[in-house]
Amino acid sequence: MTEQAEYPLPAFYFRVKFAATGDSTDTAFQEVSGIGVQMDTEEVIEGGENRFVHKLPKAVKHSNLVLKRGIADVNSPLIKWCLKVFEQGLDSAITPMTISVALLDSNGQPARSWGFVNAWPVSWQVEAFNASKNEVAIEKLEFSYQYLSREG
Repeated sequence: MTEQAEYPLPAFYFRVKFAATGDSTDTAFQEVSGIGVQMDTEEVIEGGENRFVHKLPKAVKHSNLVLKRGIADVNSPLIKWCLKVFEQGLDSAITPMTISVALLDSNGQPARSWGFVNAWPVSWQVEAFNASKNEVAIEKLEFSYQYLSREG
């Protein structure tokens, strides 16, 4: 039996799902970025020994998840949720949801996936319009989240 070589996954074949919208086509994006985790460190200088600076771990920080796509329909459930969060501010509780991003294999099945648990929108913006370019109008959504999980 021969083993099939596992090649690096292409970054162009992916799927984004929001827990509240299910398999809606409303969640088709052209770009995903900000998948990352970083641990802060604290430098401690050892007393009486000037040759050493110790780095100690501190808190873990997550990058914001950034999603870009062509401007969505005004009735988009995703945009309605985002605008509700921004318009109500802190007058009412923010309803977070889980966002999942999956890199897909050649059969359209998830090969690697990331779950962004208890995510909420922190930014929504429309990128610049430019009459000298032939480009699609893009909206950019940015989310903060409680923690990140990875599968595969």
